[in-house]
Amino acid sequence: MCGITGIVGNTINSDVYQTAIQKMTNAIDHRGPNSQGLWNDEHCLFGHRRLSIIDLSEAGNQPFISQDGRYILIYNGELYNYKDLKFELQRAEHGSTNIPYIFKTNTDTEVILASYLRWGNNCMKRFNGMFAFAIWDTVQQKLLIARDRLGVKPLYYQYKNNILVFASEIRALIYSGIIDKKINQSSVAEYIQYATVHAPNTMLQDVNVLMPGNFLELHQNNLTFSQYWNISDYATSKHDLSYKETCEKVNELLTASVERRLIADVPFGAFLSGGIDSSAIVGLMSKVSSEKVQTFNVSFDESEFSEAKYAKQIAQKFNTQHHEIKLTPTDFLNQLPEALAAIDHPSGDGPNSYIVSKATKKEGISMALSGLGGDEVFAGYDIFKRFYELEKKVWLNIIPAKGLAGKLISAKNKSVQGDKTSEILALNSINGYQAYPINRKLFNQTDYHSLLKNKYNDSNFIFNVIKNSTTDKQHILSRVSLYEIETYMQNVLLRDADQMSMAVALEVRVPFLDYLLVQFVLGVKDEYKFPHTPKKLLIDSLGDLLPNEIINRPKMGFTLPWKDWLKGDLREFCEDNIIQFSKSSFVNREAILIIWNRFLNNDPKITWSRIWHLVVLNNWINTHHIEC
Repeated sequence: MCGITGIVGNTINSDVYQTAIQKMTNAIDHRGPNSQGLWNDEHCLFGHRRLSIIDLSEAGNQPFISQDGRYILIYNGELYNYKDLKFELQRAEHGSTNIPYIFKTNTDTEVILASYLRWGNNCMKRFNGMFAFAIWDTVQQKLLIARDRLGVKPLYYQYKNNILVFASEIRALIYSGIIDKKINQSSVAEYIQYATVHAPNTMLQDVNVLMPGNFLELHQNNLTFSQYWNISDYATSKHDLSYKETCEKVNELLTASVERRLIADVPFGAFLSGGIDSSAIVGLMSKVSSEKVQTFNVSFDESEFSEAKYAKQIAQKFNTQHHEIKLTPTDFLNQLPEALAAIDHPSGDGPNSYIVSKATKKEGISMALSGLGGDEVFAGYDIFKRFYELEKKVWLNIIPAKGLAGKLISAKNKSVQGDKTSEILALNSINGYQAYPINRKLFNQTDYHSLLKNKYNDSNFIFNVIKNSTTDKQHILSRVSLYEIETYMQNVLLRDADQMSMAVALEVRVPFLDYLLVQFVLGVKDEYKFPHTPKKLLIDSLGDLLPNEIINRPKMGFTLPWKDWLKGDLREFCEDNIIQFSKSSFVNREAILIIWNRFLNNDPKITWSRIWHLVVLNNWINTHHIEC
């Protein structure tokens, strides 16, 4: 796990670009405290920061140069099947002129380069891992950049004036000194409504994200994009198994996924909340690991609810070396400034991830497994059931004056959910596709449009992401999985997990997002997954691995007094940011201030998270001196 930076173009042989690549690499030094590497020729500059996880020797330092000196590789991530690929590459292929590759290191880095030499651009199809890598061909003067299938590892870039600048974090581009740091106003509008910016867009104008499952090539000033994996291809039945056989296959794939992710040459552990997903990962780790598993739970005694007792129960069942890290809300508040400083791309949810990652790293852990992705893959959120039921209620479309009924509901139910129900009933055609963006909104239409000077069709932001995610009638739940994976998971959860864990040099691995498991579960029909109970397919696939107390416990999470903080300890900080944000040229100052006052006066439609996301955005703009 590392951080990569690069500048490629025809006119970069100058001190300006040499300085820029050093600034970029320095800006992400937190991602790789073990070593720094730079490489350049007339048209390419590469930078690398290394967090050593596999093969801790200097042989794994990067940029990595091929044995003949032609190819240069920089790489961020982990290749979980690198040993299998290495074995294959060391053998001569029957009927082929390919000769066995002689490896000089024990790294997965060299396996990526050797795979490219053997299979070219098709090598990505053979990789099982999380990665973003770049390969420069010094002979053809050609660049290849690729990103993993599910988007676990990020890659930001700008291509302008025939110069491509790219990095693992957007801050590296910001501090390069060679790009314009201008806000993208349509992205601000999207963030205000959905608390994120959906790839390929970012908060910066002309800066994009390489899409998951894609690669780009730059040759002779020609930039091309290709897709080597499309998640939507797998949301249809490709197997005719009984329910028992399906559960057995899920167990097999998840167990193998966990086992693959235990390969490391450093101390590792697992985040353990005591919920179904994290408990399943810990249980399977204990089953396949020859070492005692280390588990980490961050708890807050002052919370109304505590998950610590559930985490302890799992730790005792699987005899883990358990670390319960107790924090008070004051501890959390004291660490909030550094958590905000660690945010690479605006996110209101990031601080929680930062606190957990920092506490885990402090215990000497450099790699941890997470239960992220379990809800998205196995239909764990309430939205799955709501969506499924909505798709079945076609009769809603023939209700006379359903729009008026929606307004009455909103007037009676003065809440965020009341507004969303009203907006759904006002749709010309009520279906899951049209309703999904409404479920993800922060503000109702009236409040949202009042905040912005320019008008944007707020639904288009998500529609552009999910428009190709269609399935048949047997896979309605898989369709929701596609929506969740391609919007909230990739653009919030995975982004936060990467930027906040890597801020403290901690690698996080996500077994639920093994592409083989995802492909299989997406192809399972609804009748096997319908959520009569949360994540029934996953639970049944685990057999007796988890106790009933964990399976039947209420879904929880951090319970922190954010509402009180924003009105108390954080009020001055929030108010300063809200006032400053209200002066931005693209928002309506009065409307922003009214939203703030409505929150202070306990308007149920303006919850703390709506205010906090605006505060975080303005703080990010100030921190990085973004031009607005």
